[in-house]
Amino acid sequence: MQSILPPARLTSLVLATLFGLTAATACAPPAGAESEVAPHTATYSMKLSNARARSPVADVQGRMSFAWKDACDGWTIEQRFEVRFTYQEGEEVSFDNSYVTWEAKDGESYRFNVRKLVNGQVEEELRGEASLSGGSGGTVTFNRPEQKEVELRPGAMFPTAHTLRLLEVAASGEPFFAATVFDGSEQEGATPVSAVIANARKSSAGGKGGDELRSDEAWPVHLAFFPSDPQAALPDYETSMLVQRNGVVQSMVIDYGDFQVDVTLDELQSVPAPRC
Repeated sequence: MQSILPPARLTSLVLATLFGLTAATACAPPAGAESEVAPHTATYSMKLSNARARSPVADVQGRMSFAWKDACDGWTIEQRFEVRFTYQEGEEVSFDNSYVTWEAKDGESYRFNVRKLVNGQVEEELRGEASLSGGSGGTVTFNRPEQKEVELRPGAMFPTAHTLRLLEVAASGEPFFAATVFDGSEQEGATPVSAVIANARKSSAGGKGGDELRSDEAWPVHLAFFPSDPQAALPDYETSMLVQRNGVVQSMVIDYGDFQVDVTLDELQSVPAPRC
């Protein structure tokens, strides 16, 4: 892992993690699961939980909210997160980032609109669409920040399809799952993600609301996110989360090596199914 992350790179890593968190709540019911995954809205709080002496970050405070909905022909996600980083030198940097995405239920088509602000100024906008053809790969077409096409190699997946498979693997009792995922948060293309899944254990989610969505059992899932460079041996960052069988993420820890960020559930609410 990198010992010191510049603000721009740090922003993208946090964004990718939170996008993965949202995707973990947004998928169809996995085969063999005891209960169906439920569309819902949720808010989470973020705070620094641990930092080594060499860490460039002194404090982290923020919130993340999202809504996942069934759009009949696909899944839609609307997400926003606002977080403030305080660095050891005393500098404070605030990030305000939003995602709007749509993914076809067959996992073959994907649209994304990403907007990243730093201290109130637009740092980057990513917009485009992508398609896959079975397991033979596909193409991403970026409309912003510029016209650009990126090839997706065979086996690549979009976030919802990836999480669908991840929960299916967890339900089957398998402890490992590795895949390459494109989520639209970076122009480099798909990112290798490795998962280690432990047996479901007793747990409880904090926050308020959504009693019908809560469960006292969840899977501990550890994810490692690697650079798109195939020569890279170490992950950019790792996360550990508790995921219920219905897809609700109870809590999460983002580990950057020099510091860790806790993500905890504040509020949960179910979303009614549409009339399709």
